[in-house]
Amino acid sequence: MNKNNSFENTKSGDLIMDISAYQNRTLDKNLKQNLLCFKEIFKNDDIFRIREIQTSMFNNLKCALLFFDGMINTTTLNESVIKPLLLAAAKDTDDVCEYIKDSVLFANEVQSTKCVSDILRAVLYGDSALLIEGCDNAIIINTKGWRTRGVSEPSDERVLQGPREGFDESVMLNAAMLRRKLPTPDLCIELISKGRKTDTKMFLCYLSSVADKGTVKEIKRKISKIDIDGILDSNYINEQIKSHRFSLFKTCGTTERPDIVAARLLEGRVALIVDGTPVVLTMPYLFSESFQSDDDYYLNFWFAAIGRMLRYISFFLSISVPAIYLALCVYHPYLLPTSFVSSIAAARSGVPFPSYIECFLLIFVFEILRETGIRMQQSMGHALSIVGGLVVGQAAVEAGIVSAPMLIVVALSGICGLMVPRLKGVVFYSRIMLLLFSTIFGLFGYFCGILLLLVRIFSLDSFGVDYTISLSSLGGQSLKDTLFRAPWWKMIKRPPISHKNPTRQQRSDR
Repeated sequence: MNKNNSFENTKSGDLIMDISAYQNRTLDKNLKQNLLCFKEIFKNDDIFRIREIQTSMFNNLKCALLFFDGMINTTTLNESVIKPLLLAAAKDTDDVCEYIKDSVLFANEVQSTKCVSDILRAVLYGDSALLIEGCDNAIIINTKGWRTRGVSEPSDERVLQGPREGFDESVMLNAAMLRRKLPTPDLCIELISKGRKTDTKMFLCYLSSVADKGTVKEIKRKISKIDIDGILDSNYINEQIKSHRFSLFKTCGTTERPDIVAARLLEGRVALIVDGTPVVLTMPYLFSESFQSDDDYYLNFWFAAIGRMLRYISFFLSISVPAIYLALCVYHPYLLPTSFVSSIAAARSGVPFPSYIECFLLIFVFEILRETGIRMQQSMGHALSIVGGLVVGQAAVEAGIVSAPMLIVVALSGICGLMVPRLKGVVFYSRIMLLLFSTIFGLFGYFCGILLLLVRIFSLDSFGVDYTISLSSLGGQSLKDTLFRAPWWKMIKRPPISHKNPTRQQRSDR
């Protein structure tokens, strides 16, 4: 054995480094020396456990189990590892490690390794490591058993009809849920580890016969360039790999529902499951997805089509109503009926602020109330919405601080914005931009702002796929799941994300 790479020669100063620092370190045949080194590595960790065992095999062979309390299944460890080791009969063999691995242990998954970094990764992830006197190999045993939150419906993605299960924080459970949705060997699940300190496990998932190879390769390339000390949520990855990093528009989809991820994979997308978070990334992401709801595919297509079109209309109203109202009242009152202009003038009598300041003020107050309602407890959040929306709003109008028409306009804009929660940030900034343009240039400024917004949307792409590819072809299959949701028997083709295997189903003869 090369002494330079021996675990025995690891200096105490090296023991505090990252797992990657032990990549070229191997175990020594001296069990006592190996245990001393592991004790030194985890000397400040009080849940690290070493269970030394003296077996009846091979002249009272000494072994030691390394594991973390609270991360293992104690029943599995006792019944499948410790008990077989104590009860195993003696036998002459040249390879003690292989004999124990193949003929003694009852665990469902075992493997041997010499590399110290592999042992550290396994033990830190809930497995147990068996070290044997006289062997420079360790046996990694699957004993994971930490508690999870369990499968429940995501609170932010509830549906009226359809599956009620959502992802958990355990990456293995999430991968198993996805595998249950897509029980086909065509589903590829590739393991990736990132994070110098956290060594976070991630699964890149795609259907090999549907997903574009170039897209999969590009996503892998971007992930491989990430060098960060820790990854605690999928957004750590999202912000580093998404196209157009400074754009307000999402180019990576997010969901907590396994049925949505399965549906995206069937359309040719790629999913990234990150350990420690129920939020899964799906790529590429199209602009039309922001207006889709989980209910759209579980309800009758007539109701789904109405809801889909209402979301497009609500997005337009949420960013445009304040700007149009301000432009018409300040710059173009002659375009409004005389009676309407008189009503607005009467309502604004006594208001101390100009119209544009009044509008900006109400928008920011509405955003404060909405954000506070989200952050507070659910019962108190409802009460805050009622008090803030009704009591404070009515009191402000009666006190003459704001006018009733402006309050109605801002409230309508805010309510419409709630119809498209995936575009929350886009709605807010677009509303402010259009309002500024209308304040300075009137309707001309509003139309210039709309034009800039459209140019920005149509110039984006997501991992090489046109961001508005589903809107660019006015006809055929592309519009059957864009502006409205067509019946399932009409959606013959997949969305134009990948050119591989474009046919989703055969045409019905009915």
